[in-house]
Amino acid sequence: MSKRAGQEAGRYLRPMRGAPSADLLVIGAGPAGTAAAITAANRGRAVVVVDKAMFPRDKTCGDGLTAGALRLLDRLGLLLTELSGYTPVQEAILVSPSGRHLRLPLPDDCTHAAVVPRAELDAALVDLARSRGVTVLEGRAVAGAKTDGEGVEAALCDGEVLRAPWAVAADGHWSVMRRLLEPHRAPALGEWAAFRQYFSGVDDPRLCVLFEKDLLPGYAWVFPLSGGRANVGLGMPRGPGITGKVLKARWNDLLARPTLREVLGPGARPEAAMRAWPIPTHLDPAALVHGRVLFAGDAAGVADPMTGEGIAQALETGVLAARSVTTGGDVAEGYRHAVERALGRDLRFAALLQRVLAHSLGARGAIRAVDLNDWTRRSFARWMFEDYPRAVLFTPSRWRRHVFTPPGAYAGSARW
Repeated sequence: MSKRAGQEAGRYLRPMRGAPSADLLVIGAGPAGTAAAITAANRGRAVVVVDKAMFPRDKTCGDGLTAGALRLLDRLGLLLTELSGYTPVQEAILVSPSGRHLRLPLPDDCTHAAVVPRAELDAALVDLARSRGVTVLEGRAVAGAKTDGEGVEAALCDGEVLRAPWAVAADGHWSVMRRLLEPHRAPALGEWAAFRQYFSGVDDPRLCVLFEKDLLPGYAWVFPLSGGRANVGLGMPRGPGITGKVLKARWNDLLARPTLREVLGPGARPEAAMRAWPIPTHLDPAALVHGRVLFAGDAAGVADPMTGEGIAQALETGVLAARSVTTGGDVAEGYRHAVERALGRDLRFAALLQRVLAHSLGARGAIRAVDLNDWTRRSFARWMFEDYPRAVLFTPSRWRRHVFTPPGAYAGSARW
């Protein structure tokens, strides 16, 4: 943000005074923001959530939900099985750079992976937050913000000023709160870039991940949706020479490749234009807190460096932020510690594995190792869908009975 822009934003603010609008102010009504709001409301706090969008609204995303995300949604009280777009995943297919297909069946005791369009998921979370007593202000953009030792103040574009002792900034990769509070900080570009397009007339109802040589350590995906539809996409880490034009060219080329066309089937047709978005995968503990503002979700850069998955991490950080605020004590240090304990070790481990998958030999070797027997296939499927923490093998403090075979989510309502 330029100096002039910072001054312009500042004109909306007056000295912090008056009664607080709520116990907790949340900026952003995506998974991270609503998770924070619902958690705080469940603990008896008054919460106000602000979002510039009107819901339902589309959010460019792969729409996939891992076991970790599903369990968190289950605990928050969101019954996904009642959503019309809910599609459980029973089986995944991996395609190696050599073209080898590997079938990965998932446990059938309850839900371990699913796909739900973000337009429907996020709207359902907003409705759930409202049902818990949260005030949600839609179509209201934040124009100015400040924080001091007493609290946080956010000025909306219509002139209303909201105050709270604490705030959670869950306003995405291009966090407005970050830009307002840290105007001299260089904006992050996102360590991953992704493309997504919806298709109809897709033959195969299974979830498919394709490791193409020129995409590594990235991958392409076909995530099934109800009614023969699918979310088709491509995710790649940014690097030298990987410009927007290069990525778009690879996307166009990918859509014509036999490996992808085989999965989609001859009747598959695009429904709408392709959309792109950045994925932040760099967790900086020092940047998790600014004054009395805690950053969560994409605003905290907590997406998985190996897969680009971010919904589970967004939900987790939202819950942890609300718990830190409502528990008291040293909120900032408590939040940093909680995020490190829950996600930090796993994200660093995923970043190391990304280097292995950056080469065709590494990807092919990994898939061969996965395909050794039924046990390796089942275990990898659980690991891939975050059924347990990425680095659990190397963190003995998290070892416990059944750590590698936990139940999924919605055990009482989502049996196939």
